[in-house]
Order: sequence, then structure tokens, then C-alpha cells
Amino acid sequence: MLDFLLYPTKERKNMSKHLTQEQRYHIEAYKNAGYSQNKIAEHLKVHPSTIGRELKRNSSPIQERYTAKSAQEMAVLRKRVNSSVPIKMKKEILLLIDQYIEEDYSPEQVSATLRLKHNIQISFVHIYNYVYTDREQGGTLHTHLRFYNRKRRIKYGTRCSNGLKNRVSISQRPDIVEEKNRVGDFEMDTIIGKGKNGAITTIVDRASGFVKISIPTTKKAEDIEKESLRLLTPYKKIMHTITTDNGLEFANHEAISKALDCDYYFCHPYSSWERGLNEYTNGLIRQYIPKGSSFENITQEKIQEIEDKLNHRPRKTLGWRTPYEVFYGTEIAA
Repeated sequence: MLDFLLYPTKERKNMSKHLTQEQRYHIEAYKNAGYSQNKIAEHLKVHPSTIGRELKRNSSPIQERYTAKSAQEMAVLRKRVNSSVPIKMKKEILLLIDQYIEEDYSPEQVSATLRLKHNIQISFVHIYNYVYTDREQGGTLHTHLRFYNRKRRIKYGTRCSNGLKNRVSISQRPDIVEEKNRVGDFEMDTIIGKGKNGAITTIVDRASGFVKISIPTTKKAEDIEKESLRLLTPYKKIMHTITTDNGLEFANHEAISKALDCDYYFCHPYSSWERGLNEYTNGLIRQYIPKGSSFENITQEKIQEIEDKLNHRPRKTLGWRTPYEVFYGTEIAA
């Protein structure tokens, strides 16, 4: 630490100033080149602790690395919030952020909601920084981030179509379904419980992301059919298509198609990406029902709570409207 005193007085004074955007680009370049913090500090004529503090405070929690662009944005926003916003307003902003994070909004969803509903401009990068700072101080906001402590999931292909009679391939599905510009085209899948005991049926509308979730049942085709009809019959008038994988639990697809008066299609084997929205939605549900969970104590009330959370959260892909608003054709309230 005493090497700081080796610099002339004028240079030491300069070293105490805030880093510039140009210096941050130099830090990024030196770091990518493998330079140590001491070497970077030597080249920029700043104290090593300045570099350490900069990397700690302004590394992007999203990209999990230091970039000059992200660091500059966080520094500017931190200064704006800490200096320009009145204390009273800061408290109000933090309370709103806390509220939305605790409702399981992502930082990007919080940022958009603050802008659209409260006329408050706060970057999602700053909100991530706030959440991670709260974690360092023993807070729990980070536990509401949907993938905060999850190991990378290994994806497996769907099962082959053995035993499925009269299946119609997704290759024959009308092109309009791919465009996602109408409600009533659904993707359907199951989430399996601990020890492969029990199944929850998930159904999501391709255009809006509106999701319906069944109570836990067995994986028998009869139970999947019963729950599918219970969930989708209220929407029979707007039903166009259902698309699933090739699991044997969907063996009663013809009965479902006939009861709902809609077309039924199957993905190609080992092509789960053809139901990408359903796979993504199942991942969101896993925030509330983690992989390996037993379904024994999951109630209808719990299922309804999860549905409400997912259907009433704003989505970037929907222009920050919610799945509920898009599915039912309503707009964000002024």
C-alpha cells in the first residue's frame, strides 16, 4: 500500500479522482489481456485499491465480468441516484423496487414497470447492483431472482413416438401458428415430480405467454386428458391448435382434439426447441416448484398463486404488457 506514496504529489492528487470512461476501457482491455490489478493500476497511474474497488462495484452481475460500457453506466446511475435524487424520493424508489422484486419481477421487468407506471428512470443494471448489494448485507431480495442459485440444467430430448397412434407432425401445422400473432395456439407439456412420481400439466398460449397449470396427477394418459380438458374447455371458442412432445402421456390426443374442436400436432422426436415457449415457461414454474420436489403437498391454491404471478408479470417480448393483458386484449392502465 505504501507504493502509493512513491508517486509525486500532483499524481497522487489525480489518483484520487473518479475514473473516466476512457480509463474504464483501458481497464477492460488490460484485464482481458491478463494483467494483474497492480499492473493495471501502474499503467493508469492510480492506486491498486482503485482498480480493486472498480472491479468489485462495477462488474456486471448479468454478464459476470467487467465491461467498460456496463461499468460506466452503473457509475453514472449510482451518482445520479445517490446525488441527484432527493432522500425522500430515493426511499420511495427503493420501496418500489423491493415491492416488485418480492413479487418475483426480474430487474428488467422492474425497470420497465417503474418507467411505464411511475415515470421513474432506473436501469435494470442498477437494480441488479442493488439486489446483489442487498445480498452482501444479508438481505433476501436475491432469492426472488428466478435462477439465483441454480446449477446449469442438462437438456434431454423428448421421447420417441412409440405407441402414439394417428399423430400429426408439426411439419403439417399451419404457418400462422409460427407467427404468434393470434391467441389460441397452445403448447402443452408435463413437469414430473420427485422420483418420477406425479405430473403437473402446463399449457401456454404461444402469442401471449398466458399459462394454465394443472393440479398434480399421475402420468397416465387418462389423467392428463382430464386435466387438459378442465383447463382448456373455458377457452374452447378461441382454440386453434395444441402442440406437444411425443410422450405417452399424450396418447389420448384424439379425444382432447375432438372435445376442444382444435387441431393437435406433435413435435419431431428430440426437438424440444419446437416448443420453446413451453420449455421456458416450465423453467419459470421451477422457481416455485424446484426440480426434485415432491408434489404431495401442492394444493390448488398454490397452483393458482403461481399462475397469477406468471400471468400478471410484464414481459419484454410483449412490450412490457402482461400475458393476461395480451390474452384478454386489455392494455396497461394509465
